[in-house]
Amino acid sequence: MYYGLQHYLSLAGSLIFAPLIIVPAMGGTDKDTATVISTVMLVSGLTTILHSYFGTRLPLVQGSSFVFLAPALVIINAHEYRNLTENKFRHIMRELQGAIIVSSIFQCIIGFSGLMSLLLRLINPVVVAPTIGAVGLAFFSYGFPQAGTCVEISIPQILLVLIFSLHLRGVSILGNRVFQIYAVPLSIVIIWAYAFFLTAGGAYNYKGCSPNIPVSNMLNDSCIKHAYTMKHCRTDASNAWETADWIRIPYPFQWGIPIFHLKTSIIMIIVSLVASVDSVGTYYSASMHINAKPPTRGIVSRGIGLEGFCSVLAGLWGTGAGSTTLTENTHTVTITKIASRRAVEVGAVILIFFSFVGKVGAILASIPQALAAALLCFVWTLIVALGLSTLRYTHTSSFRNMMIVGVSLFIGLSLPAYLQQYQPETALILPGYFIPYSAASDGPIHSGDKQFDFITNALLSMNMVVTLLVAIVLDNTVPGSQQERGVYCWSTTEDLSSDPSSLDDYKLPRKVSRVFRWAKCFDI
Repeated sequence: MYYGLQHYLSLAGSLIFAPLIIVPAMGGTDKDTATVISTVMLVSGLTTILHSYFGTRLPLVQGSSFVFLAPALVIINAHEYRNLTENKFRHIMRELQGAIIVSSIFQCIIGFSGLMSLLLRLINPVVVAPTIGAVGLAFFSYGFPQAGTCVEISIPQILLVLIFSLHLRGVSILGNRVFQIYAVPLSIVIIWAYAFFLTAGGAYNYKGCSPNIPVSNMLNDSCIKHAYTMKHCRTDASNAWETADWIRIPYPFQWGIPIFHLKTSIIMIIVSLVASVDSVGTYYSASMHINAKPPTRGIVSRGIGLEGFCSVLAGLWGTGAGSTTLTENTHTVTITKIASRRAVEVGAVILIFFSFVGKVGAILASIPQALAAALLCFVWTLIVALGLSTLRYTHTSSFRNMMIVGVSLFIGLSLPAYLQQYQPETALILPGYFIPYSAASDGPIHSGDKQFDFITNALLSMNMVVTLLVAIVLDNTVPGSQQERGVYCWSTTEDLSSDPSSLDDYKLPRKVSRVFRWAKCFDI
């Protein structure tokens, strides 16, 4: 039980922070945020158990992936939803549910049909590294702009989590590297308590102003000026605790019947391919760390197929994002040295239990927004680092690889920036950190077909989609040996026996080559 809790606590930021972004963006209330967090916990627990028994059978946690955050924000900021006031949250959530369900069915098909085995021929560390890196880099426009709304909380939060995870990473208490393992939850508790004392001490009390009054209803200019600070800094700005039920069991279709539209479904289908590449990288990294060998193509296909099924559950319950393997999971396994499926399963059961207690979701929904944004700066940075670390299976000194990764990342950031410069018709209609996600409706592509324009502008405005496309094209058209590309390290014995020539990369006899190969892959 202890190891299970340890595993999930170390992943706390990745599990619960996506709803803190998308629910307020959809116009949801604090109670809605608490409900979505509880739903995410339930679905994460269920899908982790399913994946542990029927998927890759690796100790990997399933959760709401940040890969789906960008397309969710694109859909949320579409023209038709900007001026929607009545039932806006439920309407957008149903739209997201429909798109996620369609994309998940597509993911099931490519996984269980064996098509994933063919796609794996196009995917290797040179493709995976920049794609995962782009997932984290995609949200730089949200990170500190949001954290900076309350620097007295966000900066100490960023510094503390860095001190715990880096400067104190070698400190052990009772044989456990507490600061490194629990860097995120420990820093949350400390800074949240600090923010509570600031609030209780009157640091954010302004004469005649109340944090519970919406900005639109404020008449005093001074109160309007301080409204943003009160919303992001105060620990009592959320009323989730007062409105959430003590006991509430999340159920399918709790937001209504999903809405299915072609344009949003196609966007999510393409993004599900990015999520699959993300998961493939995690499978290989975790398996080679735990088993000292890569998973077979059959295992990878089964894992992706089951992730598709798990995302269908996420769509039915309404988490706002698809369910995939959390990339940060590899980091947790590495630092805790706990690679037990049983521990992950026990933790999943505990998570399911807590999802039934509505007040648990309410507490998590009450985290000050500036504190959450500051922690996301760390989580997204970790995703970038883990993605780029996949290059260790390749020849990192290869000019070919350096150019492919560099060009993929640069174009993946620069091309979307070109589309994102086309501002909404009324710039004030969206907060500044959401303007990059308005390109789907306001981008430069105007063919006359509104659905085609929306889809194309949306896909080309998402960093990870562009990065994946550029990386796949370059890696599969520029000549390079299997060893150079990292395919050799990611090949199973069966793959090598079907291609004996690949053993000649090291110019050694076959049996000696296989032993030497793993030594080279792990830099032994």
